[in-house]
Amino acid sequence: MTTSISRSSSPLAAAASRRNFLRGAVGLGALASLGAVSGCGLTGGASAAEKTITIIVTESAPYQEPIKIAQGLLEEQGWELKPTYVTDIVQPNIAVANGEFDANFFQHGAYLQQFSQDNNLDLEASFYVYSSPAGLWSNSYASVDELPDGARVALPVDPSNNGRGLKLLAQAGVIEIDESKSVIQLSQQDITANPKNLEFVEVDQQSLATTFEDVDAGFMFVRLAAEIGLTPETALAFEATEDALPFICLVAGQPGFAETEKGQALQAALQSPEVEAWFDDYIGGVLETPWDRDIDADFAEWS
Repeated sequence: MTTSISRSSSPLAAAASRRNFLRGAVGLGALASLGAVSGCGLTGGASAAEKTITIIVTESAPYQEPIKIAQGLLEEQGWELKPTYVTDIVQPNIAVANGEFDANFFQHGAYLQQFSQDNNLDLEASFYVYSSPAGLWSNSYASVDELPDGARVALPVDPSNNGRGLKLLAQAGVIEIDESKSVIQLSQQDITANPKNLEFVEVDQQSLATTFEDVDAGFMFVRLAAEIGLTPETALAFEATEDALPFICLVAGQPGFAETEKGQALQAALQSPEVEAWFDDYIGGVLETPWDRDIDADFAEWS
């Protein structure tokens, strides 16, 4: 199979179609309208399989809680949303590519693209749920300039996130990198100058917050940082909106899932006012919901 990230026929037209669907009917109204999409939708003749959406989800509040809200909304419309919660970040994409689940919700766009390419999977980004910018924080130093010679800096071990910390350090003038590389392709091999002799400690992305105390500075997603009392304002460096585009968390499925009745029902539920209200209340609204962004145009821009 070949790797597919954006829609194969007319990406921007498909995205526009999905946006028009959501703008025309919001929240429960959008869900209610789905019953009239086709004769095999929510009518009494639909089989249980046609009315069941299976999704594999990571065990973390910004994923689990919106899914729980979506379950309730979908149930009112005759759908059953069946989530399976995991901590693994490898099997969810493989399981969806194999057809074991309709979709997954655990990753951002850069991870989906890199994993799909590395494993020759035919998956695509279906729709956005929330943005997850990142930064560099330190318990010991107030600025990157204060980092001493040989300072230990924690970075995520997975390739799609590893370069984010390096990009922030380069933007702050602490290291120099090959500027021809995109942030999702950056690695330590692309460092062209490291005058402070920084030592990079690579750890699993879910362990970044727990290893924070053991290093001089650490890269973290804003959600993980907020959970231990850190804010963007206290960061040594923080991603700009455009730099964070590849890292918006999303629902992924096989090609064309977003245009199916299941995909539209799931999108309407996860992009509902109820879910938006939950994100507004979660850690002071630190995670944004960029649902008006064109997911296909974003992928085309940074990939």
